[in-house]
Amino acid sequence: MSSIPGQNGRVLSGMRPTGQLHLGHYHGVLKNWIRLQHEYECYFFVADWHALTTHYEDPSIIAASVWEMVIDWLACGINPSNATLFIQSRVPEHAELHLLLSMMTPLGWLERVPSYKDQQDKLKEKDLATYGFLGYPLLQSADILMYKASQVPVGEDQVAHVELTREVARRFNHLYGREPGFEEKAEAAAKKMGKKNAKLYRELRRRYQEQGDHEAIETARALLEEQQNITLIDRERLFGYLEGGGKIILPEPHALLTPTSKMPGLDGQKMSKSYNNTISLREPPEAVEQKLRTMPTDPARVRRNDPGDPAKCPVWQLHEVYSDESVREGVQQGCRSAAIGCLDCKKHIIDAILEEQAPIHERAQEYMNNPDIVRNIINEGSEKARDVAKQTIDEVRQAMGLAYR
Repeated sequence: MSSIPGQNGRVLSGMRPTGQLHLGHYHGVLKNWIRLQHEYECYFFVADWHALTTHYEDPSIIAASVWEMVIDWLACGINPSNATLFIQSRVPEHAELHLLLSMMTPLGWLERVPSYKDQQDKLKEKDLATYGFLGYPLLQSADILMYKASQVPVGEDQVAHVELTREVARRFNHLYGREPGFEEKAEAAAKKMGKKNAKLYRELRRRYQEQGDHEAIETARALLEEQQNITLIDRERLFGYLEGGGKIILPEPHALLTPTSKMPGLDGQKMSKSYNNTISLREPPEAVEQKLRTMPTDPARVRRNDPGDPAKCPVWQLHEVYSDESVREGVQQGCRSAAIGCLDCKKHIIDAILEEQAPIHERAQEYMNNPDIVRNIINEGSEKARDVAKQTIDEVRQAMGLAYR
């Protein structure tokens, strides 16, 4: 059973509050969020419950990081007028949906998620043999399905989590989407489209179900999207009826692949707190300059007049992010001929990063001076998110026979 294409153009994404955000977060996630907030209805949340899956023994870092992270989001350009910002634990319906989905999700689906064993191997110093850690991909599914998000921005390594969410939604709809009198309600919904469109819809449905005509189903989906005189619930019924199933209660999301971050760390590896090679978003300029001036370069350049190879130098990777073609060309020639020293090479990067951080510092200071503004943004966003969540939970309870009168 498919999702309802373009039903609301919603995007959902979250970030765990487990420490200071750095330039890797900015180039890998936040710049993408800034773009998406102008193209979709975006919900961005602080994933504090997810943080507990790996930091349950000492959650103090979570509490300390929540507001700092929101300030970083705002300082980087996430606009609460364009996106809904909220804290996961402020919307308890996430926990209820997680619980209800866990009743029908096979254990094997969770055990086969690639990141389950990968993270256990990478974080051997932590005891991750917990129910919460095993179930966190299902909590992610609940986060996504709660808002009926059509798109979920993820990197390649997270696509499996979206696929799990699609499987969970498909299974839920199969088990609980058969509302009483479904066919009659779907036929009644088709009539609301008018005689011509209803006839076309039935013909496309017949061609798909009898002949497996995938072009017919795509045409039918487009037809439904164009209809202005049917409700969202009727549209959901007609999408389900089209494919021979029931009402689509939880639409299947699609992975929206995020461009791979090219932000290297100070040692040439991916920028990560685990590698201790980061530059924080709001790191003081003098600290940034000191880190960059002392970062390693091509080991062949022992003396100033030794020629170097940019391909073997971590600084060159930063030039690929921050420098234009003319600067990169000059660096290539100057390094290979020893016409410039390593500090000359680094100066371009120091200037570029400080320039990038300056407006972030300025905006962050405004929010730090006015913490009530930040809290109001989150309070309003959490209320808005909860209004949507309550609607979804009501539908889920009714589908599962839990809406007692």
